[in-house]
Amino acid sequence: MSIRTTGVPDEILAIDLVDPRTYLENDMREYWRRLRAEHPVHWHPPARGNPGFWVLSRHADVMAVYRDDKHFTSERGNVLVTLLAGGDTAAGQMLAVTDGERHKDLRNVMLKAFSPRALNRVADRVRANTRRIMADAVRRGECEFAGEIAARIPLTTISDLLGVPEADRAHLLGLTRSSLSSDEANQDADDSWTARSEILLYFSELVAERRKIPADDVISALIASEVGGVPLSDRDIVLNCYSLILGGDETSRLTMIDQVLTLSKSPRQWRSLKNREVSLETATEEVLRWATPAMHFGRTALVDVEVGGRLIRAGEVVTLWNIAANRDEKVFSDPYAFDLGRTPNKHVTFGYGPHFCLGAFLGRVEVREMLSALRDLTSGFELAGEPKPIHSNLMAGMSWLPVRFECDEAGLAEEGL
Repeated sequence: MSIRTTGVPDEILAIDLVDPRTYLENDMREYWRRLRAEHPVHWHPPARGNPGFWVLSRHADVMAVYRDDKHFTSERGNVLVTLLAGGDTAAGQMLAVTDGERHKDLRNVMLKAFSPRALNRVADRVRANTRRIMADAVRRGECEFAGEIAARIPLTTISDLLGVPEADRAHLLGLTRSSLSSDEANQDADDSWTARSEILLYFSELVAERRKIPADDVISALIASEVGGVPLSDRDIVLNCYSLILGGDETSRLTMIDQVLTLSKSPRQWRSLKNREVSLETATEEVLRWATPAMHFGRTALVDVEVGGRLIRAGEVVTLWNIAANRDEKVFSDPYAFDLGRTPNKHVTFGYGPHFCLGAFLGRVEVREMLSALRDLTSGFELAGEPKPIHSNLMAGMSWLPVRFECDEAGLAEEGL
């Protein structure tokens, strides 16, 4: 045992956060509770050939590092898979792993591409699409929610913005599902790398098409943009499309699945939603806090710096655990209660600071519209089989969720569905 882990109980040291099996085989709620209380800035020792790294579990510490881009950088990776591999080849080009002035300039370009006009237009389509898909499922009475509903809505949303042809979307969904997580425990790590490479190749071809024939979409807007007076390269655009499609699909999809799973087990909260005792906006924030689909993000220390009374050396990896911060007893009253009326709700599901999620608006719209559709079109619902979890050290959620719906005939008739 090193001096950094002296006094840390063996049962905590035995938890390997790099191993996806850890999150399915252990009581992680108790693990995070103990870390927050006893070892809030914890040195995770090297394991299975991976270097050691810092684990932050308190809301205050996570927020502090998120907003501190002077002492910490994202340019050496922002998730465990790249941080522990020694860096991210997209650094300085993809928004998520770019810092400093270039990050500000690139973010401004991306924000212009996601104009209010474009976002409002997409939000209207999200509502119509969600209600149409849900009405069909409710009429049928039973569906596999993860694949038949949640897989269709977020991917359609971000694909509409990027200009991905409808014929390509099913193939792209399969790639995004394999790139950050796995539906099976035994998926080869090479499969994830292959999926990521295929996504990059796909967008390389789409960017080339848009250079020849521009359209009213984000890719064409990025092609016409400059950072520091220099046009974005194909690689710049492709890498940011890659980031957008993964962020826009995976996180919202897993959150939608989780909200149905959790509401099916929370009859009191379901009644409060159905009876309009809570606003959709307030309920949306609690769904986001509860699901926390991206369990962590990470940074690398640029200089020696103290966090929570522990000295972090320059070059060391620091992981920020949203899943733990969103259950911090010092910030959230009764944090392990799912409460759709919770307010305030200072969750960090979308991160915080300079790298706050670019797609937060769309993520909220998608969750809100699913809550609205459930409230208006169903009288209730229950699980029709056993859910199946994904396997990942980054994402949390279910890959399979059979659901049985009861129609709200009045609600369906009112919507003309």
